[in-house]
Amino acid sequence: MVQAINAALRRLPVPAVYLLAAVPGAWLVALAFTGGLGVDPVKRLERELGLLALQFLILGLAVTPLRRLAGISLLRFRRALGLSAFGYVLLHVAVWLALDMQFLWSQIATDLVRRPYITIGMAALALLVPLALTSTDRALRRMGAAAWARMHRLVYPATVTGGLHFVMVVKAWPLEPFLYLAAILALLALRLRRRPALARG
Repeated sequence: MVQAINAALRRLPVPAVYLLAAVPGAWLVALAFTGGLGVDPVKRLERELGLLALQFLILGLAVTPLRRLAGISLLRFRRALGLSAFGYVLLHVAVWLALDMQFLWSQIATDLVRRPYITIGMAALALLVPLALTSTDRALRRMGAAAWARMHRLVYPATVTGGLHFVMVVKAWPLEPFLYLAAILALLALRLRRRPALARG
Protein backbone atom coordinates (compact mmCIF):
# COMPACT_ATOMS: atom_id res chain seq x y z
CA MET A 1 0.00 0.00 0.00
CA VAL A 2 2.77 2.43 0.98
CA GLN A 3 4.70 1.57 -2.17
CA ALA A 4 1.63 2.28 -4.29
CA ILE A 5 1.12 5.64 -2.56
CA ASN A 6 4.76 6.61 -3.06
CA ALA A 7 4.63 5.53 -6.70
CA ALA A 8 1.58 7.73 -7.26
CA LEU A 9 3.29 10.63 -5.51
CA ARG A 10 6.38 10.26 -7.72
CA ARG A 11 4.15 10.61 -10.79
CA LEU A 12 2.55 13.78 -9.43
CA PRO A 13 4.34 16.85 -10.87
CA VAL A 14 5.28 19.52 -8.34
CA PRO A 15 3.40 22.31 -10.21
CA ALA A 16 0.22 20.30 -9.72
CA VAL A 17 0.66 20.70 -5.95
CA TYR A 18 0.66 24.49 -6.33
CA LEU A 19 -2.52 24.26 -8.38
CA LEU A 20 -4.19 21.98 -5.86
CA ALA A 21 -3.12 24.28 -3.03
CA ALA A 22 -4.71 27.24 -4.81
CA VAL A 23 -8.11 25.55 -5.17
CA PRO A 24 -9.48 26.32 -1.66
CA GLY A 25 -8.35 29.94 -1.93
CA ALA A 26 -10.01 30.33 -5.32
CA TRP A 27 -13.18 28.75 -3.91
CA LEU A 28 -13.20 31.25 -1.02
CA VAL A 29 -12.83 34.18 -3.42
CA ALA A 30 -15.70 32.82 -5.52
CA LEU A 31 -17.86 32.54 -2.40
CA ALA A 32 -16.94 36.11 -1.43
CA PHE A 33 -18.12 37.44 -4.79
CA THR A 34 -21.35 35.44 -4.73
CA GLY A 35 -22.39 36.20 -1.15
CA GLY A 36 -21.58 32.74 0.14
CA LEU A 37 -19.52 33.79 3.17
CA GLY A 38 -22.36 34.79 5.46
CA VAL A 39 -23.27 38.06 7.11
CA ASP A 40 -19.65 39.18 7.69
CA PRO A 41 -17.80 38.05 4.55
CA VAL A 42 -14.62 40.03 5.28
CA LYS A 43 -14.09 38.43 8.69
CA ARG A 44 -14.96 35.00 7.30
CA LEU A 45 -12.55 35.39 4.37
CA GLU A 46 -9.82 36.66 6.67
CA ARG A 47 -10.30 33.73 9.07
CA GLU A 48 -10.46 31.04 6.40
CA LEU A 49 -7.33 32.29 4.62
CA GLY A 50 -5.44 32.32 7.91
CA LEU A 51 -6.65 28.83 8.69
CA LEU A 52 -5.47 27.58 5.28
CA ALA A 53 -2.07 29.12 5.95
CA LEU A 54 -1.82 27.28 9.26
CA GLN A 55 -2.96 24.01 7.69
CA PHE A 56 -0.26 24.17 5.02
CA LEU A 57 2.37 25.00 7.63
CA ILE A 58 1.28 21.93 9.60
CA LEU A 59 1.41 19.79 6.45
CA GLY A 60 4.97 20.99 5.90
CA LEU A 61 5.91 20.01 9.45
CA ALA A 62 4.31 16.60 8.96
CA VAL A 63 6.45 15.67 5.93
CA THR A 64 9.40 14.22 7.88
CA PRO A 65 7.38 12.41 10.60
CA LEU A 66 5.13 10.94 7.90
CA ARG A 67 8.16 9.55 6.08
CA ARG A 68 9.73 8.16 9.25
CA LEU A 69 6.60 6.67 10.79
CA ALA A 70 4.56 5.64 7.75
CA GLY A 71 7.14 5.45 4.96
CA ILE A 72 5.22 7.95 2.82
CA SER A 73 7.50 10.52 1.19
CA LEU A 74 6.28 14.03 0.48
CA LEU A 75 9.76 15.53 0.48
CA ARG A 76 9.44 16.63 -3.16
CA PHE A 77 6.49 18.78 -2.20
CA ARG A 78 7.75 20.40 1.01
CA ARG A 79 8.79 23.61 -0.77
CA ALA A 80 5.42 23.83 -2.51
CA LEU A 81 3.62 23.36 0.80
CA GLY A 82 5.73 26.03 2.48
CA LEU A 83 5.29 28.57 -0.30
CA SER A 84 1.57 27.85 -0.45
CA ALA A 85 1.38 28.51 3.29
CA PHE A 86 3.26 31.79 2.83
CA GLY A 87 0.93 32.79 0.00
CA TYR A 88 -2.09 32.24 2.20
CA VAL A 89 -0.46 34.21 5.02
CA LEU A 90 0.05 37.13 2.63
CA LEU A 91 -3.58 36.92 1.48
CA HIS A 92 -4.75 36.75 5.11
CA VAL A 93 -2.78 39.90 5.97
CA ALA A 94 -3.87 41.65 2.75
CA VAL A 95 -7.54 41.07 3.54
CA TRP A 96 -6.99 42.44 7.05
CA LEU A 97 -5.16 45.54 5.78
CA ALA A 98 -7.33 46.32 2.76
CA LEU A 99 -10.83 45.09 3.58
CA ASP A 100 -10.96 44.96 7.36
CA MET A 101 -8.79 47.98 8.27
CA GLN A 102 -9.22 49.78 4.91
CA PHE A 103 -5.59 50.98 5.04
CA LEU A 104 -6.19 53.14 8.12
CA TRP A 105 -2.50 53.13 8.99
CA SER A 106 -2.80 54.95 12.32
CA GLN A 107 -5.39 52.43 13.52
CA ILE A 108 -3.28 49.58 12.15
CA ALA A 109 -0.24 50.82 14.08
CA THR A 110 -2.32 51.16 17.25
CA ASP A 111 -3.69 47.62 16.89
CA LEU A 112 -0.21 46.22 16.33
CA VAL A 113 0.83 47.61 19.71
CA ARG A 114 -2.36 47.12 21.73
CA ARG A 115 -3.69 43.82 20.43
CA PRO A 116 -1.28 40.98 21.28
CA TYR A 117 -2.85 38.52 18.82
CA ILE A 118 -2.05 40.91 15.95
CA THR A 119 1.50 41.40 17.23
CA ILE A 120 1.93 37.62 17.41
CA GLY A 121 0.50 37.17 13.92
CA MET A 122 2.87 39.74 12.45
CA ALA A 123 5.77 38.02 14.21
CA ALA A 124 4.83 34.79 12.45
CA LEU A 125 4.80 36.62 9.11
CA ALA A 126 8.21 38.16 9.84
CA LEU A 127 9.67 34.71 10.56
CA LEU A 128 8.29 33.33 7.29
CA VAL A 129 9.56 36.12 5.03
CA PRO A 130 13.25 35.05 4.99
CA LEU A 131 12.19 31.45 4.37
CA ALA A 132 10.15 32.44 1.33
CA LEU A 133 12.96 34.66 0.01
CA THR A 134 15.48 31.82 0.29
CA SER A 135 13.26 29.02 -1.01
CA THR A 136 15.06 28.70 -4.36
CA ASP A 137 17.83 26.29 -5.34
CA ARG A 138 20.00 29.32 -6.10
CA ALA A 139 19.64 30.57 -2.52
CA LEU A 140 20.53 27.11 -1.22
CA ARG A 141 23.73 27.04 -3.30
CA ARG A 142 24.68 30.58 -2.31
CA MET A 143 24.13 30.07 1.42
CA GLY A 144 25.42 26.52 1.66
CA ALA A 145 23.41 23.58 2.89
CA ALA A 146 24.22 23.98 6.60
CA ALA A 147 23.40 27.70 6.81
CA TRP A 148 20.29 27.23 4.69
CA ALA A 149 19.06 24.42 6.93
CA ARG A 150 19.67 26.51 10.08
CA MET A 151 17.69 29.42 8.65
CA HIS A 152 14.81 27.22 7.58
CA ARG A 153 14.37 25.96 11.12
CA LEU A 154 12.60 29.28 11.61
CA VAL A 155 9.57 27.44 10.31
CA TYR A 156 9.26 25.82 13.75
CA PRO A 157 8.77 29.03 15.78
CA ALA A 158 6.79 30.53 12.90
CA THR A 159 4.27 27.68 13.00
CA VAL A 160 4.02 27.73 16.79
CA THR A 161 3.50 31.50 16.66
CA GLY A 162 0.82 31.04 14.02
CA GLY A 163 -0.91 28.49 16.24
CA LEU A 164 -0.79 30.89 19.19
CA HIS A 165 -2.23 33.63 16.98
CA PHE A 166 -5.17 31.36 16.14
CA VAL A 167 -5.75 30.56 19.82
CA MET A 168 -5.64 34.24 20.80
CA VAL A 169 -7.81 35.57 17.99
CA VAL A 170 -10.79 33.32 18.78
CA LYS A 171 -12.51 34.97 21.73
CA ALA A 172 -14.94 32.21 22.67
CA TRP A 173 -12.11 29.70 23.34
CA PRO A 174 -13.49 26.76 21.34
CA LEU A 175 -11.62 23.49 21.04
CA GLU A 176 -10.49 23.89 17.41
CA PRO A 177 -7.55 26.32 17.90
CA PHE A 178 -6.16 24.19 20.72
CA LEU A 179 -6.31 21.09 18.53
CA TYR A 180 -4.25 22.89 15.89
CA LEU A 181 -1.73 24.04 18.49
CA ALA A 182 -1.55 20.54 19.96
CA ALA A 183 -0.89 19.07 16.49
CA ILE A 184 1.92 21.58 15.94
CA LEU A 185 3.55 20.82 19.29
CA ALA A 186 3.21 17.06 18.73
CA LEU A 187 4.91 17.27 15.33
CA LEU A 188 7.72 19.39 16.76
CA ALA A 189 8.14 16.92 19.63
CA LEU A 190 8.52 14.08 17.13
CA ARG A 191 11.24 16.00 15.30
CA LEU A 192 13.10 17.08 18.45
CA ARG A 193 12.99 13.57 19.91
CA ARG A 194 14.49 12.20 16.70
CA ARG A 195 17.39 14.69 16.52
CA PRO A 196 19.34 13.46 19.56
CA ALA A 197 19.01 9.88 18.33
CA LEU A 198 20.48 10.88 14.98
CA ALA A 199 23.27 12.78 16.70
CA ARG A 200 24.22 9.71 18.79
CA GLY A 201 24.27 7.60 15.65
